[in-house]
Amino acid sequence: MSNSLQSEFIVIAGPCILENNRGEVNFETARQLKAIMAQFPEVKFYFKSSYDKANRSSINSYRGPGLEEGLQILKEIKDSVGVSILTDVHWPHEVAPVAEVVDMIQIPAFLCRQTDLLLEAGKTTIPVNIKKGQFLAPLDIRHAAHKVKSMGNERVYITERGTTFGYNNLVVDMRAIPMVQSLDLPIILDATHSVQLPGGAGETTGGNREYAPLLAKAAVAVGCNGLFFETHPEPEKGLSDASNMLPLHWVEPMLKTCMKIRALVQQERPSSLAEAL
Repeated sequence: MSNSLQSEFIVIAGPCILENNRGEVNFETARQLKAIMAQFPEVKFYFKSSYDKANRSSINSYRGPGLEEGLQILKEIKDSVGVSILTDVHWPHEVAPVAEVVDMIQIPAFLCRQTDLLLEAGKTTIPVNIKKGQFLAPLDIRHAAHKVKSMGNERVYITERGTTFGYNNLVVDMRAIPMVQSLDLPIILDATHSVQLPGGAGETTGGNREYAPLLAKAAVAVGCNGLFFETHPEPEKGLSDASNMLPLHWVEPMLKTCMKIRALVQQERPSSLAEAL
């Protein structure tokens, strides 16, 4: 991976989904996260929230404000708060208008093999974060990355978000971090989706948020290139992923510990997968 991608550390954080209006929770979360991230100048921060969650468990679940209104909200957050923005896209035709507003495009895990979507994302000049599907082995993500890079976009990140394991459960294999890095790709750990229990609450997805900080610290110790986590001032009132989003007041202490771990790891980090093993 390039020297810049290799040396920087990414943090992607925000509420899972935009509120169904310009509610204060969207802006307040962005403001508080920006203040927290100011303590970590070595971190590149992206505020994340979705304008549409097209893969909700139930047809009755709230999906978001939609593309047009959602992009307006994200642009207002970007301009008024002064943060970089990441959001996910589900269809090729969404990519161009999204790329005019955000600073990084995200490909959802369930769509990481959708060729047309990946190619369209690759046509943009902004970074692309590909969520590794729960059904993929770590090294198989190289095909998705190649599709984006084939369009001339070399700024590709991979996010690990757990692998399907039995019924309504996911497991994170930390070996995925050096494996993906061996492909010359930076890898981010999605700490909150990794503790989901897909469909575990009947019509909705359950989760165990208390384990998310543990996974974050473990991934940093292994040498990941960034962290992804969803957070909300009152997660239980969140309109999506209420069970696994982090309470906003957890974020600062978790990141302080993670950055201390990262500083130690960087002193002795192996230069290659072969050396690590």
